[in-house]
Amino acid sequence: MIDFITLTNSLVWGSDSIPYPPVLLLLLGTGLYLMLRLGFMPIRRLPYAFIQLVHGRRRHAGEDGDVSPFGALMTALSSTIGTGNIAGVAVAIAIGGPGAVFWMWMTALVGMASKYAEGVLAVKFREVDSEGRHVGGPMYYIKNGMGKKWAWLGAVFALFGILAAWGTGASIQANSIADALNNSYSIAPWISGLVLAGGAAAVILGGIQRIATVASGLVPTMAAAYLIAGLIVVGINVEHVPAAFASIFSSAFGYDAAKGGIVGGVLLLAMQKGVARGIFSNEAGQGSAPIAHAAAKNKDPVNQGVIAMLGTFIDTIIVCSITALVILTAGIIPDACAPFVRESLVLLPAGCETGAPLTVTAFNQALPGIGVHVVTIGLALFGFTTILGWSYYGERCAEFLFGEKIITPFRISWIVVTFLGAFVLMLEEGGVTNVVNMFWLIADTLTGLMAAPNLVALLVLSPLVAKLTKDYFEREKAEKAKG
Repeated sequence: MIDFITLTNSLVWGSDSIPYPPVLLLLLGTGLYLMLRLGFMPIRRLPYAFIQLVHGRRRHAGEDGDVSPFGALMTALSSTIGTGNIAGVAVAIAIGGPGAVFWMWMTALVGMASKYAEGVLAVKFREVDSEGRHVGGPMYYIKNGMGKKWAWLGAVFALFGILAAWGTGASIQANSIADALNNSYSIAPWISGLVLAGGAAAVILGGIQRIATVASGLVPTMAAAYLIAGLIVVGINVEHVPAAFASIFSSAFGYDAAKGGIVGGVLLLAMQKGVARGIFSNEAGQGSAPIAHAAAKNKDPVNQGVIAMLGTFIDTIIVCSITALVILTAGIIPDACAPFVRESLVLLPAGCETGAPLTVTAFNQALPGIGVHVVTIGLALFGFTTILGWSYYGERCAEFLFGEKIITPFRISWIVVTFLGAFVLMLEEGGVTNVVNMFWLIADTLTGLMAAPNLVALLVLSPLVAKLTKDYFEREKAEKAKG
């Protein structure tokens, strides 16, 4: 099973035998193309985007939609600020080396353009279903923007969206939370699974409004608390910060200190894991976030697009970077792990931690007796909000394929899968090895398969995105000139 999943993952993301992985190239290429076509607008207009976020609730209060622009962003961030920011970054560094962090940054920067385009198209081509909900996302802008002959591509996206939601959004999150709680507090995985499933049921049965309300309260609070704790740890290890940045940049381009030169395998693995973990964390180009932004009370696609692109910046450039610096300044990855990063994607040698335990160790080294609680509680809250956000994504994909009648059965399936994701840990305790690492590989693969149809749509519809952007900012300039 591991061999099959590893092969499938290689076909999507690449390996030593597949040096030019299709999804990785399509992901970076699409983001870079959009960034260039937009004249680097997402970077230049970053301060403007924060201003629009602050004033969005008042400016768009009476417009059509289900949640405020802020609520839509928090819903999107609830699914991105999750275990990927804590466990995912650790996996990237343990497997791909420090250079993976650099490629996470690059994915985020070009991903801002992808996320912007997704937000624009989500509002432009959204629909209202029979229950009065505003629904949208890649499957809708493929169908309504690219024409009926492309409807099959929208269905492909929706199918992979459901599978990725169960895998990435429910099982991986629940598994990582249960693992952290078990390691830190000896809480049995089945207990964690029951609590997570019950909590998810209490929120998702209330639909997007309840999810947005919970996310709007939890996401800013937990992100701020985690960032403060991370900055304290980096401050304690401040003398190691220059070396951490040096290792990020040297490893990013394949430099191997042990061999004293550039090694192609190190470069490729850093790119693979950095981009994979980057898209897993911020979901830029994956097509999930526009499903949330389609519900925003905002009639202007471009205005919601500039708010949408903030998700990538906040998730990766800010939150993921803090986790990476905490791990790299701690110096806790032993040299014995080095052969692993070039020999296997799954089998860890003895003494090499990955995932959440690695991040916990790094925090606890600087804050003994405190760090473990900061990370464990942070991971639990991050992961829980991700479970909530992804439940909405999967639900909308299921509705696109099967209609409104599927919503209640899907919500029930979500609660069950969330419990089973935590329960899987008991298999490892029972002697079935490598289950968790196999889960991460499956999540990587599903993420890539889900992203591909969306990236094709972004490329095809890019002229429309560029035109809408130009018209919007010309209008803004004209209005300012009038005073």
